[in-house]
Amino acid sequence: MKTDENHDRLGLAHWMRQVVVECEHARSDFSADNVHDLRVALRRCRSLAAVIERVDPYSGWKRMRRAAKTVFSALGELRDVQVMAVWLQRRVPQEDPVARATMEFLAGREVELKREAAVALAQFDQDQWSQWSDSLPGRAEPIAGNKLILEHFALEHWTRARELHARALRNRSRVGYHNLRIGIKKLRYMMENFLPDLHKDFGKHLKQLQDLLGEVHDLDVLWATAISVNKFPDDEARIRWRDLIDKERRERIDQYRANMIGKHSLWLVWRKRLPQGSEMERGSIERLKMWASFLDPEFQKSQRVSRLALQLYDGLVGRVKFKTTSHLPGRTLLQAAAMMRDVGRAKREKKHQKRSYKLIRKLDPPLGWQRKDLEIAALIARFHRGTLPISNDGSLSGITETQKRQTMMLAGILRLIDAVDGQLNGKVRSLEVEQTEELIRVWAKGNIEIQPSEKIAAARYLLETAYQRPVIVSIRPQAA
Repeated sequence: MKTDENHDRLGLAHWMRQVVVECEHARSDFSADNVHDLRVALRRCRSLAAVIERVDPYSGWKRMRRAAKTVFSALGELRDVQVMAVWLQRRVPQEDPVARATMEFLAGREVELKREAAVALAQFDQDQWSQWSDSLPGRAEPIAGNKLILEHFALEHWTRARELHARALRNRSRVGYHNLRIGIKKLRYMMENFLPDLHKDFGKHLKQLQDLLGEVHDLDVLWATAISVNKFPDDEARIRWRDLIDKERRERIDQYRANMIGKHSLWLVWRKRLPQGSEMERGSIERLKMWASFLDPEFQKSQRVSRLALQLYDGLVGRVKFKTTSHLPGRTLLQAAAMMRDVGRAKREKKHQKRSYKLIRKLDPPLGWQRKDLEIAALIARFHRGTLPISNDGSLSGITETQKRQTMMLAGILRLIDAVDGQLNGKVRSLEVEQTEELIRVWAKGNIEIQPSEKIAAARYLLETAYQRPVIVSIRPQAA
C-alpha cells in the first residue's frame, strides 16, 4: 500500500498533488489499495481545508472541499465492499454457505460500484484541482505557522472527540462509534499535519484507536450486509454469524475502553498538552484576529485601534464596572470587536460597519465563546461609527438590558478611539485617563501636531452617556 505513515505532515501542497497521482492509479485499476490511497489523499485535503477555512474566508476552500467530497463519497461504499470481502476471506471458511452467498453478492456489487466510481472520476475537474494546488497552499502558510491558533484548533478537536466518546459509550450505537472514529481521526490529522511534536508523542495511539473503531464500523457494515443478503440456511446459522461478529466487535470496543476510561485515560494525557486557562482565551482572540486580517484592507490600523481601545478601557474600568451576563470579560469582547470592526470593507466602503456586523454574526464561535458573545462583539463593531443606536433598534432585541448597557459602553470606547486615531492621523502612541466626579479626561500622547476636531467631539456621545459625565480628549506632546 503506497500511502503510509512516512507521509506524515507533508502538508497541503503534497496531498493535493497526491490526489492527482492517486486518481491516475484508480482510473487504471480500482483495486482495494488504489481506492484506499485515493480516499486517504482526498480526506487529508478536506481535513486540512476544514481547519484553514475557519480563519481564511476565501471561497476556494469550500469549493475544493466540495469537489473532494464528491469523489470521496463515490468511493465510500466501494471501499466498504472491498474491506468486507477481505475480512470474509480471512476469517470465515469459504465452504460456509452464508460466506459464499455474501461473497457473491459483494463481487457483483463491486462491479457496479466501480462503474459508478469511474463516472465520478471522469467528472472530476482535474484542471481546476491543479489551479487550487497552485494557489491554496500559499494562503495556508500564515495559519500553518501560528502555533497558538493551531493548538487552539487541536483543543477544539479534542473537545469534540471527547463529547463523541461520551455519547458513544452512553448510547452504544453503531452511528455513535462511527462518529467517534471520525472525531478521533480529525484530532489525529490535526496533530499530524500541523503539530508535529504532539503527533510524535500521541500519533501512534491515535492511529491504533482509529483502527480499532474502524474495524468496529466494518463489522457493523458486514452484519447489515449479511442481514440484507439473508442467505442463512436456518436460525442456528444466523445466530452463529451474529455471535461471531459480536465477539469480534466486543473485543475491539473492550480494547478501546481499556485505553480511554479511568484516571489513566489517554483523554487526560492528551488534554495536559493542550492550551489551559488564559492560553485558550488568547487562542480564540488570535483566531479572530487572523480571520479579520484576511478581510480588513488596513488591518494594521485596526491593530493600533485595538491597542488604544484597551488602554482606554483599562483606564476607565477601575472606577465603573458594568455587570454582564456574558461569560467573557468585557475587555476580551472589546479587543475582538476592535480587530474585526472593519472586516466589512472587504465588500464595501460605504456603511461598512453594517457589513462587518453581518460577517461577525455568521462566524462559528471559537472554543471558549458562545453565540451570544459573538453577537455582542458584532454589535460593538456595528456601532463604532455611523448611526447611533436607538432603544428600539432591532439589532439590540436579542440581548438583555444589562448586556445593552455593557455593549454601548464598549461601543462608546471603540467609537471614540476610532475617531481619535483617524483625526489625529494615527499619531497617538498611548493614552492616559484621568477621572473626577465631574469629567473624564483622556490624554492622547504622541508626536501630534494637530488639535482634536469636532468629529472627535461628536464621537464622545456614547461614552458620555454610559458614564453620565463629559469626556474630554486632550493632547499631551511627546517628551523630547
